Amino acid sequence: MSIVVLNWNGFSDTAACLSSLEHLDYPNYRVMVVDNGSTDDSAARIRKDFPSVELIETGKNLGFAGGCNVGIRQAMRQSAEFIWLLNNDTTVDPGALKALVDGAQTEPRIGAVGSAIYYMHDRERLQCWGGGYVNFWLGRSRHIFKQKDEGKLQFVTGASLLLTRAAIDEVGELDEGFFMYWEDADYCFRIRAAGAKLAVAGSSKIWHKESSSVGKGSSRMDSYFSASAARFFRKHAAFPSLPLWTGVTLSFAKRAFTGDWERLGTLWMAVADSKGVRRIAK
Repeated sequence: MSIVVLNWNGFSDTAACLSSLEHLDYPNYRVMVVDNGSTDDSAARIRKDFPSVELIETGKNLGFAGGCNVGIRQAMRQSAEFIWLLNNDTTVDPGALKALVDGAQTEPRIGAVGSAIYYMHDRERLQCWGGGYVNFWLGRSRHIFKQKDEGKLQFVTGASLLLTRAAIDEVGELDEGFFMYWEDADYCFRIRAAGAKLAVAGSSKIWHKESSSVGKGSSRMDSYFSASAARFFRKHAAFPSLPLWTGVTLSFAKRAFTGDWERLGTLWMAVADSKGVRRIAK
């Protein structure tokens, strides 16, 4: 069992996450931090404060998918049967990992399992039940908030995503064309297309800060999100132009209504060039 945590200039969040992982009640697991080209001293501090954690330094910012793939490759080389991708801005309940592994073993064709994710600042409030679904008419993804709606599940959020080795062998790695956002949905759509299933382990509880890397509601977040959404719909929609332009129109209307012209311009640039996010990231 390997746990992959991605760090980018986020020592405080990563340290809190790693500290919570020390209390897991699962008997056999490795923790790996992939430092995604941090420019502060977070990698050195992780090495000093958490000597038992395997630290891999990429030397540059590979994005979420690229950084996670570095960890996935290492975990596969170490013969991991399960790989848990976990956001660094999370903390976990001691039983979270065991619940995920138990959930993955309920059926032979389960390829990915998600957790019940709660807000860090409001610990009893559910952020999402494992993941969500995609509205191809409106060009939007939506989280699931109730266990009874689990039948709608089309993707497991990358904040807490347990993958089986069999699924990775069959589907491959995350698509690094997604720098940040939508790569989890893309991967889960590929898992489902291969005939595997998704599941939610409701007793696997984690607490999530949400968008701590780029800042919720920032222009940079708009750039990443919009460019990745464009890539996702071009890959998976029967008629990509419909969700693309419906989603863009709704986002434009929201930004214009609030007078947020900077984010409006950023949104347009990102959608016009779905590769532009890589230039912004640099």
